[in-house]
Amino acid sequence: MIPIRYNLRSLAVRKRTTAATVLGIALVVFVLASSLMLAAGVRDTLGRGGREDVGFVVRKGSENELSSIVPTTKVPLVLAAPGVRNGPAGPIGGGEVVSIIMVEKLGADGGESNVQLRGLLLDQLLARGATIVEGRAPAPGTEEVAVGAAIAGRFRGLAVGGTVSARKGHPWPIVGVFEANGSGYESEVWADLDVVRQMLGRRTTLSSIRVQLESADAFAAFEKAVEEDPRIGLDAMTEKEYWLKASQMLALFVTVLGSVITFFFSLGAMIGAMITMYAAVANRSREVGVLRAMGFSRSSVLISFLLESALVALLGGLLGSLGALAMGAVRFSVLNFATFSEIVFRFTPTLGIVIGALIAAVVMGLLGGFFPAWRAARLPVVDAIRGE
Repeated sequence: MIPIRYNLRSLAVRKRTTAATVLGIALVVFVLASSLMLAAGVRDTLGRGGREDVGFVVRKGSENELSSIVPTTKVPLVLAAPGVRNGPAGPIGGGEVVSIIMVEKLGADGGESNVQLRGLLLDQLLARGATIVEGRAPAPGTEEVAVGAAIAGRFRGLAVGGTVSARKGHPWPIVGVFEANGSGYESEVWADLDVVRQMLGRRTTLSSIRVQLESADAFAAFEKAVEEDPRIGLDAMTEKEYWLKASQMLALFVTVLGSVITFFFSLGAMIGAMITMYAAVANRSREVGVLRAMGFSRSSVLISFLLESALVALLGGLLGSLGALAMGAVRFSVLNFATFSEIVFRFTPTLGIVIGALIAAVVMGLLGGFFPAWRAARLPVVDAIRGE
């Protein structure tokens, strides 16, 4: 085998072409890893909103809460289903209603975007895992609202002391900011259930019913009762299952879009690696001839040039991965197709994504370097020494 230090010296001598190829592959890896991290962030953010020990009930066939209409008469029946946990005041849970409100974006471009408004039982706000991190909780029966930490400050007026217009010309005061374990709930505005229903004119209907179960194992009995009882006739799922379904389309869109962009970028990177290695073969034909004259086989030359191409690609992969990891501190808002409202995500780096990106980089290097390496291995010894 040809010593690796030969390849390292060669890369050091060809600084400019090596750097250009490294940067090209780094860009591809950055795009690939970032898109995968964003898709993972979508699934992680929405998945955090769900728990296995919480039952989520919507109208049969509804894909999301916005398209779900549940009569208020169903609430007592659902709360009486087996597996629902009882607290000091009775079964823990109740109906919720969601809607979309328009908020003004910050920045020079301005414009408006959708944010989801959720009406819920405010006395259960803290019981569902939310924490007020600024200001205070809204008072039940009032038009006070709390905004999620993910959107607080990202839109004009969405901060404690500001207002949000649930309907035109009727601002509601913002009294608090809440966190909900980094979930999609943090991209919502929460208000009193009865106040929101009155504003929407939905006095007899809800969007969903959310209940606390005795345990995750109690869900099977709860689901059977909700779906098979002719008096109820609704769809039941765990809250985690609901949010994971809500993330599928958006995560798929981000992944496919990132993969398409990465594919075209990778073609350019492989062409760049191929050009670099062809130039290396042309400039080092005498070296190749000397190596062959010293007894190194064609396979050794082939492996040596492939290794050199893989090293360049690995350097680019490491650089691109480091850039993608830095995106972990960035928040990114997109329109969630399931709710038709803005939701804020973080890029979520995982070990699997980083390893996959590095493997992709090495594969690009090997593919881009194969034909130049094959040409180097097939050079006749005499012609190579002559530099022909």
